[in-house]
Amino acid sequence: MAMRQTPLTCSGHTRPVVDLAFSEITPYGYFMISACKDGKPMLRQGETGDWIGTFLGHKGAVWGATLNSDATRGATAAADFTAKVWDAVSGDEVVSFTHKHIVKTVHFTGDSTKLLTGGQDKILRIYDLEKHEADPNELSGHHSGVRKAVWCNNDAQILSVADDKTVRLWDARTLEEVKSLDLPVSVSGAEYQAEGEILVLTYGRTIAFYNALSLELVKSFDAPARINTASLHLEKECVVAGGDDFKLYKFDYASGDELESYKGHFGPVHCVRFSPDGELYASGSEDGTLRLWQTTVGKTYGLWKCVLPEELNSESVESSAAASQDVKA
Repeated sequence: MAMRQTPLTCSGHTRPVVDLAFSEITPYGYFMISACKDGKPMLRQGETGDWIGTFLGHKGAVWGATLNSDATRGATAAADFTAKVWDAVSGDEVVSFTHKHIVKTVHFTGDSTKLLTGGQDKILRIYDLEKHEADPNELSGHHSGVRKAVWCNNDAQILSVADDKTVRLWDARTLEEVKSLDLPVSVSGAEYQAEGEILVLTYGRTIAFYNALSLELVKSFDAPARINTASLHLEKECVVAGGDDFKLYKFDYASGDELESYKGHFGPVHCVRFSPDGELYASGSEDGTLRLWQTTVGKTYGLWKCVLPEELNSESVESSAAASQDVKA
């Protein structure tokens, strides 16, 4: 009999959760940051979802959030026209960068010395985190708001996804556009995976995988509903996705076959990401919650404890024996 998926629910936000990100694995485990329209991004322990703290300072919806690799810094993008960098240990604001419009996306370089931002003013900006007062480098070319922007190719290049139905690859040194990809509709979600240089895009019901450096299509398949977000497992075994029908889907990466689907949220799913060890994936929804789901249902991990049938039988026998002895006594 198949085991039932029991997600862990992370409460605390009061409005839709629109973005989330994990750190790499640190000596203290790994961590998760969430962006929410309530303007209060939160930091949590990744394995359990336990709340650690809330970053206070934004005056509008937070659209994007990220952590640096060792989870010592967080960054957020918000509707108050700012991108902020936070000390993820103390919770203090380190610096706030003012923009000309709503900021939608933030991303650190691997060494945490630069921050990439993008948003509704269509411009990508690179801030030097060692020289806060310096003007940012700007990359122009998109004709609509930037939805997602990430460093790629060991921080030598930048990928950006915008509402102008294009994906663009940039040279981080010359700030020039290298390649562009035209799509039939606007992208609803994007994930970059450095291992293998894979770009995962969702648009309509389609989940598509591109080579991040050539922007050539590797494969694609369709889901049963409109998909807003997807994440590829590090081992390239499976893909998880969520969308407008409140469900989380798991697909076989090789074949595209649907493996599982679960309904746990009470609103459309806006974001989903695998943890850095691949043991779980986290989802954020219109319902204001984050949920953690096991990649392998029934495995003992974090707050999940697997109880095998023989263990249940053993406990039952022991309880019966104890009760029998009590009766005889």
